[in-house]
Amino acid sequence: MKDHLIIFDTTLRDGEQSPGASMTQEEKIRIARQLERMRVDIIEAGFPAASNGDFKAVKAVADTIKDSTVCGLARAIKGDIDRAGEALKNANSARIHTFIATSPVHMEKKLRMSPDQVLEQAVKAVKWAREYTDNVEFSPEDAGRSNIDFLCHILEAVIKAGATTLNIPDTVGYTMPEQFGKLVQTLRERIPNSNKAIFSVHCHNDLGLAVANSLSAVMNGARQIECTVNGLGERAGNASLEEIVMAVRTRQDVFPCETLIDATHIVPASKLVSGITGFPVQPNKAIVGANAFAHEAGIHQDGVLKHRETYEIMRAEDVGWGANKLSLGKHSGRNAFRNRLAELGIELESEEILNATFIRFKELADKKHDIFDEDLHALVSDETMSLQEHYKLLSLTAHSETGETPYAKIVIAEGGKELRAESDGSGPVDATFRAIEKIISSDTELQLYSVNNITSGTDSQGEVTVRLQKSGRIVNGSGSDIDIVTASAKAYLSALNKLHNSKLERAHPQV
Repeated sequence: MKDHLIIFDTTLRDGEQSPGASMTQEEKIRIARQLERMRVDIIEAGFPAASNGDFKAVKAVADTIKDSTVCGLARAIKGDIDRAGEALKNANSARIHTFIATSPVHMEKKLRMSPDQVLEQAVKAVKWAREYTDNVEFSPEDAGRSNIDFLCHILEAVIKAGATTLNIPDTVGYTMPEQFGKLVQTLRERIPNSNKAIFSVHCHNDLGLAVANSLSAVMNGARQIECTVNGLGERAGNASLEEIVMAVRTRQDVFPCETLIDATHIVPASKLVSGITGFPVQPNKAIVGANAFAHEAGIHQDGVLKHRETYEIMRAEDVGWGANKLSLGKHSGRNAFRNRLAELGIELESEEILNATFIRFKELADKKHDIFDEDLHALVSDETMSLQEHYKLLSLTAHSETGETPYAKIVIAEGGKELRAESDGSGPVDATFRAIEKIISSDTELQLYSVNNITSGTDSQGEVTVRLQKSGRIVNGSGSDIDIVTASAKAYLSALNKLHNSKLERAHPQV
């Protein structure tokens, strides 16, 4: 019987640290439910001590999820660990993940602590965490650049203190696969009590090697991988969950372990995370990209038609392609609508929100014949965002004609007042954004404008992502509509609303 490879998903924690990828509590719960359906072993829901918002979100996920273990991150500080323990107290299965830096540069320049002080603090942190749960994970931050003797010493000590999982992070994506695998092997061989803990890895993708490093570690005894949907995460991101899972599943002739993941939920999870965070998936992304199972070259098409395995090592349906099933139409009733949302793991907070979302669904069904699951996710995202709107789009007129200057007229509600403006521009979207700025004068910098179709076909809703930067703060806004100019206005206002409703600056721990 093969070993169990534990999948530890940190989309809600490290993934959210991608600039502009912040999620609301409701969005975190929707993603957590999708991860639970995928049978992810452990969901790292956030960093409870970072802010009140993060604490509430971790608590909400812990209160909701029943089948997966819910984890909270904490620095090796008693206040952080107490906060994590409080957030996780109602979880069916809880884990506290505590960390402290161990590389010379981090200890000297960031922590300003000696190795002996770091060791003492790490042991204290694990003991504090054990007061809340016997499922404690410890990470020596920047392990890839740490002294091997000190690593062995501190990891032996935290196992004695009660740590049950040892996570070895390549925090800055610096190591090479052979080197990283050897590090895990050496630690397991040199630490006397290493058999009392599970070894885990958390690899960043700065050199594009996060998945390779993670799999090398597995071949050298690691039995947990920390990863994110779509490889989302700090800087260049983390190891991609979908690539890890399918590499292990496809090459069972090589790997001495297997996951419990239901891979048919991978593509729906990818689309959900992409829609919520506003980070589109590149077409040539492995497993979940639009071109991942497409064949353009004639010789490839011929081979696949004759025998699929000539050019395909996986089946598209095995990872959830084709799962965006036609669910509802304009004749569907409220109960059918509610039931389909429940099947997708979407539970709206009140009857009022359900009614408002159902009205928007009917409006969409009058414009678009086929309504797919992705359309429903977009509708719910739009409706939940609208409840927090300081600026609300009331009406928009945009005009574009060959040989004429495009212009837009817009009406926005702000605090019960209707504000109007119009502007010309280089195109209808540019004119719309200029009209909005005449009203709001946000003094922001537009860093990204991206358009994607939610489903296939010319009647698909367009999903627009806008990234704005102001005074060092970056936010993503998203909006969807059959009309791409309207979707663009919604996305721009969504970003402005996030800036307006900005919470306390959150800490961004690097693990």
